[in-house]
Amino acid sequence: MLQQYPHDNRVLVATDCIIFGFDGEDLKVLLIKRNFEPEKGKWSLMGGFLNENEDLEVGAKRILHELTGLENVYMEQLQAFGEVKRDPVERTVSVSFYALINIHDHDTELARANNAYWVSLDKKPSLIFDHDRMVTMALQRLRYKAALHPIGFELLPEKFTIPQLQRLYEAIYSNTFDRRNFSRKILSTKLLLDTGEKNEQGATKKAILYRLDQERYQRQFNAFLNFISDF
Repeated sequence: MLQQYPHDNRVLVATDCIIFGFDGEDLKVLLIKRNFEPEKGKWSLMGGFLNENEDLEVGAKRILHELTGLENVYMEQLQAFGEVKRDPVERTVSVSFYALINIHDHDTELARANNAYWVSLDKKPSLIFDHDRMVTMALQRLRYKAALHPIGFELLPEKFTIPQLQRLYEAIYSNTFDRRNFSRKILSTKLLLDTGEKNEQGATKKAILYRLDQERYQRQFNAFLNFISDF
């Protein structure tokens, strides 16, 4: 029988979730206005402590579900944050995850019950502990992955126009792209299916509505499509 590891110190393990959404104009992050100590009244990411019999990813998915009501969304482990004094109450190691969701699908009442609000990245307030660093690193990872893989589609509704897709990528990169080059590049991936419908609302009226070819999307997810290098 194996003996227990000898130890004298207690270290808590937490997960923090950087949840990105897109409202059609801005890339946003879901933040909590804390109504508990420590740092009551300040802004933070949604997080929690890992349960004793819970895997890291399972814990992160639980936290995201508790805040948004969503399951089966794109989520990726970012990094572990273990500075000794990162939490003023007790030694805590946090493993962060970032998630991409369709902002229109989440449970707004559930989010509000958790005192959670969508905030544009360019208007983000200062966050507690090392949460600002987590958001910065998550955005850097998103930009890297979105340049090579079609993960940006995770932030869109089921039907969308190419101008809406372009606005999403411009929001991710805080940059503007040439309309014709963007359209040419995106259509060349063969990931879009014409729905036969036209957009009847917003600034892109009469633009063709597309949906994602899910089968091709899954096949090409790791195909290094080099989405934005030549826009």
